[in-house]
Parts: sequence; structure tokens; C-alpha cells
Amino acid sequence: MKKKKFDIKTLMKEFDAAAFMTNNAMIFVILSIILFTGFTKDNFFTVKNAMNILSNTSVRFIIALGVSGALITRGTDLSAGRLVGLSAIVSATMTQRPDFAGKFFPGLPDLPIIVPFLIVLTITMLIGTLNGLVIAYLNVPPFLATLGMQIMIYGVNIMYSRSEPIGTLKPEYTNIGQGKFLGSIPYVIIIALLVGVIMWILYTKTRYGKYMYAIGGNEQAAEVSGVNVKFAKVKIYALAGLLYGLAGFLLTAKSTSSGPNSGMGYELEAIAAATIGGVSTAGGEGRVQGIFMGVFVFELLKTALNFLGVKPEITYIVQGLVIIIAVALDIRKTQRRK
Repeated sequence: MKKKKFDIKTLMKEFDAAAFMTNNAMIFVILSIILFTGFTKDNFFTVKNAMNILSNTSVRFIIALGVSGALITRGTDLSAGRLVGLSAIVSATMTQRPDFAGKFFPGLPDLPIIVPFLIVLTITMLIGTLNGLVIAYLNVPPFLATLGMQIMIYGVNIMYSRSEPIGTLKPEYTNIGQGKFLGSIPYVIIIALLVGVIMWILYTKTRYGKYMYAIGGNEQAAEVSGVNVKFAKVKIYALAGLLYGLAGFLLTAKSTSSGPNSGMGYELEAIAAATIGGVSTAGGEGRVQGIFMGVFVFELLKTALNFLGVKPEITYIVQGLVIIIAVALDIRKTQRRK
């Protein structure tokens, strides 16, 4: 059997430059802005700034991983940000300094950090499970089911927090979000990396991932093949809830305070970042490493705009445009394949 010779001319002919540019247009535009910022502004290309960006990326990466399961199965999860906020608020109220005179719960004993951690994970996982049950067994479209949950959870957040900021947290808790391994690598980056590895294994090496991609590719075919589609969807949204709980716990530890608006808009950032990273809104596509790159690039964009002195309101406009364009390019890419 003859070995196929490497032919650069043939390779160039097979390479579809137009498709490549279309598929990665958003990344090229954002990278151009990042490079411009780096060469025109001091302290952008520094280790300190890189660690700050990666630290911010870490929490959002965990949220995007939760949202990705819904997107891959042709769904969505608009409740993600508010669930992160709920976790952040509950974490804050249960981890205040025991000697703080203005404690949210005056009679609450000094709890080990593991207790509030397990409580918020349980709460958000149960709500995620409820999302999955409504979508899978009541056949409510994911957009509407999670939108309704988003609104309800926001009401819960306001009532629970009494519309007040909650701070003065125990140092052993805030150290999780602000502490550094060997004095240089933030703990949140290491935690996010471990979560990413676990999710990569789950997506690529287990039935969970196999069924998830099968449902996203063709739900009817997956069901005919023996996949319990309804139960699989419940598990996907339950895991998403668990990840939101973890993200909220880390968010409060990192910011050292929380309030009713914690996590607001994070679900839209997660959807945009996941789409930029290759998760298709048409379902059946998406990889953990791509999700990380999407979140990282999106966070770089926000930081670059901040360095360039762009006003916050303009930054929101740019982020909105990125979301619209990212989804539009994803739809165009899907149509090209068809």
C-alpha cells in the first residue's frame, strides 16, 4: 500500500478559506482588539493581568460548562445567572464572621465551610433538576421553562437577601476565592481546571456525553436507539444546577460580598462565550476546550475594552453585539453544512 504523499498544493486547494474565516470571524475580530490594546496600552500583556483575567474566566467557565449541556441538546438555560446569584447569596449569609455584630442570621453558629458549600450545591442542583423535569416531562420549551425559573429565582434572591449587600465574611472562606497556590496561581483557576478535566471526561468518555451529543444531533433517532431522552435531559439540567452552585460559591469567595443582583447577566455571557467556543445552538456540537477558549476570549475582550477606556454602557452594547453576531455566525455555519 502506497503512502500518501504530503502535497501542499492539494492541501491548499482543499482548504476553504471562506468557510474558515466565517467559522472563526468573531474570534479574529476580538483578537484584533486584544492585540491593539496590548500594543497601545501598558500593563496589558503582563503576568499579573493574565492571572486576573484567568481568575475571572474561571468562574464564568464553570457557568458556561453548565449552560453547554443545554445548548448541545438544542436547549438553553436562562436561569443560570440567577442560580449563581442564589448560591452566592446563601453562601454569604452562612459564612459571615462569627463576631460580626450585623450578622444576617444572628443566631447562626460558626459553621465549617463545607456545610454551606454542600447546602448551596444541593439547593441549586434540585432547582436544576426541576428545570429538567419541566422540560423533559411537561414538554415546556427550554427557553420558556428556564426564563420562568430565572424570574422566580430573582424574586427569591430579593426576598432572601432583603435587598441588602451581605459581607464581612470569614477569611478561611474568602481565601478560597482570593488565595494563591505557591503565592502565584489563584485557587479558583486550579478549581476551574479540575472541573474542566472532569467535564471533559464526562463529555468524551462516558455514556452521559454520548447520549447528550446523540440527543443534540437527532433526538428522535437517539430515542429509537434506546436512549432514555427524558432522563438524560433531567441529568443534564441537574448537573448544570450543581455547576451554578459551585460558581456562585466561588464568586462570593472571590468578591468577598454578595447581593440580590449577583450573577445578573452571567447566563448571556455564558451562552455567547460557549457559542464563540464552538458550541452550536443547533445542537450536537461543543467541546470543553472550545468552551474554555470562548470564555477566555470573551473575558479578554471585556478587559481590553476597560483598558481602552470604553465606558461601561458602551461595553454592554459591544457585548450584546458579540452575542448577536456569534449566534448569527453559528446559524450560518450550520446552514453551510446542510
